[in-house]
Amino acid sequence: MTRREAMARLVAWFDSRGWAPLPFQKTMWRHYLGGASGLLHTPTGSGKTLAMFGGPLLQALADPLPPVAGRARKRVPALQVLWITPLRALANDTARALREPLAGLGLDWQVGLRTGDASTRDKRLAREGRVDVLVTTPESLALLLSYPDGLATMRQLRCVVVDEWHELLGNKRGVLLQLNLRRLRDALPALQLWGLSATLGNLDQAREVLLPDRPDAPLVAGARPRPVSVETLLPAQGERFPWAGHLGLSQLQRVLEKLLTVGTSLLFTNTRAHAELWHQALSAVWPEDPATLALHHGSLDPALRRETEQGLREGRLRCVVATSSLDLGVDFPAVDQVLQIGSPKGIARLVQRAGRARHQPGQSGHIVCVPSHALELVEYAAARRALASGVIEARPPPTLSLDVLAQHCVSCALGGGFHPDALLAQVRRTHAFAGLDTAHWQGVLDFIVQGGRALAQYPDFHKVVRDADGVYRVHDRRVALRHRLSIGTITSDGSAVVQFLRGGRLGAVEEQFVGRLRPGDRFQFAGRLLELVRLENLTAYVRLAKGGDGLVPRWQGGRLPLSDALAQEMEAVFDAPSPSPEMRWLAPLLALQSRLSALPSPSRLLVEVVRRREGQFVFVYPFAGRQVNEGVAALMAMRLTRLQANTIGYAANDYGFVLAPARAVALDGPGVQALLQPDNLFEDLRDSLNLAELARRQFRDIARVSGLLIPALPGRTPRSLRQLQASSGLLYDVLRQHDPDHLLLALAEREVLHAQLDLPSLAATLQRCQARTLCLQAPASLGPLSFPLWAERLRGQLSNEDWKTRVQRAAQQLEARHGA
Repeated sequence: MTRREAMARLVAWFDSRGWAPLPFQKTMWRHYLGGASGLLHTPTGSGKTLAMFGGPLLQALADPLPPVAGRARKRVPALQVLWITPLRALANDTARALREPLAGLGLDWQVGLRTGDASTRDKRLAREGRVDVLVTTPESLALLLSYPDGLATMRQLRCVVVDEWHELLGNKRGVLLQLNLRRLRDALPALQLWGLSATLGNLDQAREVLLPDRPDAPLVAGARPRPVSVETLLPAQGERFPWAGHLGLSQLQRVLEKLLTVGTSLLFTNTRAHAELWHQALSAVWPEDPATLALHHGSLDPALRRETEQGLREGRLRCVVATSSLDLGVDFPAVDQVLQIGSPKGIARLVQRAGRARHQPGQSGHIVCVPSHALELVEYAAARRALASGVIEARPPPTLSLDVLAQHCVSCALGGGFHPDALLAQVRRTHAFAGLDTAHWQGVLDFIVQGGRALAQYPDFHKVVRDADGVYRVHDRRVALRHRLSIGTITSDGSAVVQFLRGGRLGAVEEQFVGRLRPGDRFQFAGRLLELVRLENLTAYVRLAKGGDGLVPRWQGGRLPLSDALAQEMEAVFDAPSPSPEMRWLAPLLALQSRLSALPSPSRLLVEVVRRREGQFVFVYPFAGRQVNEGVAALMAMRLTRLQANTIGYAANDYGFVLAPARAVALDGPGVQALLQPDNLFEDLRDSLNLAELARRQFRDIARVSGLLIPALPGRTPRSLRQLQASSGLLYDVLRQHDPDHLLLALAEREVLHAQLDLPSLAATLQRCQARTLCLQAPASLGPLSFPLWAERLRGQLSNEDWKTRVQRAAQQLEARHGA
């Protein structure tokens, strides 16, 4: 079949579905048939899957691989297309979409899955390369390539597609993928590599990271960004609405009314705990069949998640309360509307979630925002402004993640062995390790052979052997098994499985949460009220409880930070309030803030000093996100204590921070500017924070990724969080004492500074503070901006009243005083 005939058949299949190929889809097919690799950026729901898959389909029709005959002379599938996706839920949906055109085109292709949720049969077929298209994850690809015949099973591979590349670009999963893609491309020089991405603020860099040796690779723009309309569920004018808070259940009745106006809705929250609470609240007032209300988040058992996803596809569900587990391009055309509880904290996330509704080419996106407190209305107005001007966040890629490199080296040693000079040259051709020097490379080799100088006497850390021919290999079967069990870079705190006493699994909660429960205690999980029967071998056996309330699990790391791009838009909105519905509703509150103090602005730094009965409070508003604000707060507090002996507490949110000195401090403009100087930043940070303790915590994750912590074998009792902490803490102390130059210690400190404390952003924030005009105010009382920070500080204080009660009482007093 000629290419012209193949194209005619593909266009005819489009026509049979009532579609016509879009211009960017045809452009992609031409690039692919021309042998190019590149990056396609296009909004979710615009037809990117067929834009990408059309090329391999045309190639298969016009230039099929020579048949490989089996015993019965039937065609044996051979892997031709590898489709990599960051989410297991996305993998199932992608496989379904890829199968759709095959029969209509007359292609006898087999599409397989290889993820952690795949069946034993699917895993076997993937391992043997006996599928034509394999949908997998970065971790599963690394696992497949850890076998000596891994590359051989892919010898006929023509194309690798990295879906949702923007989700992998900025983390260690993307680093692991870079290493394995480089390995594949070196083994298969004709291999074509394409990335699919949503719009990013650093598209050129995203292409460079994916294809560092192809600076002129095509950067294909897909459909125009879908128009996204934002609707805010505003309280009635004059209605009491909290100045602080994070849950938004005061909006429950409005949300319910909105849900019932359409067929199917997705209701997004930012954390798993909030998803559980909102599902619980909606269940209590849901007027329809309870089976039409569902829950979806990453800690639920895969079977429960798949059941919810299938219910969405079939249109059986009226509402699904979800977290980021449904953020990505899972295709649910039946979804009519999307609601967002609280601020999405980022412009890209808002666009991504809005795209879940009307997920079809040509349809516009729409999202209903549900504020949980007053100032979130500013975030919505800022998001509107960003959408109008096309602002979107960048995702900077990490470099020199030596723990990932160590893991990759052991995988290569397992997968047939490696020559050190050849592997060094290979990894240097990735973006992540282009700057790898010989000393660090030798440190990685020493680590995989003996764990480092201080651990050389312990056989458990001797994983790789350098044989007489100079090749590094793994000979111990136990090392091979343990390594393959721990491949990947996703780390989390210890978890306990939640399982019915007589029945299936519900998912997993953090070990620390379930460890505080006693038999008979109740908790809310998976949309059910459960009673703990017993905790055994990190499995919580439960049964359904009848009536009453229960605790809701909390997961660490669940709070989303405000993006820098959205923070800058917020300052601009404060400075020149737009005529948006949100800012009109907020007008009285903004007038109060102006009357008491002043409004923030991109050109000035607002600092407020408030004296209350319980002492002095200093509020500073850099609008740099919680993480950076905490760093600046610690820095400023330490510098103040150098000026006079004092004890200073602090708290931070996304907008700013508050200092609470035990003894009042005298502050003027030059004094504040001096406290916010970027000079000696690293040294002062080291003095203001316990960097050693922060590095010790970071070391635990690094030790897991690098393989320094030995995983429990299948069938054995899993290691508890306490055991992991003890093991990693002991290793950290041993290395600090006996091998202080160990590469993983240096990596832990670097990641604390650059990932946790975000030293570059902290330095940039201090530079911005210096460049701005200082606006030092002394308001008579707390105001709309300072009150949430004051309330945040209360969380850390001991009291026989709960936080909510104290905050509500203080809010009522302020509202009565100012008539707000």
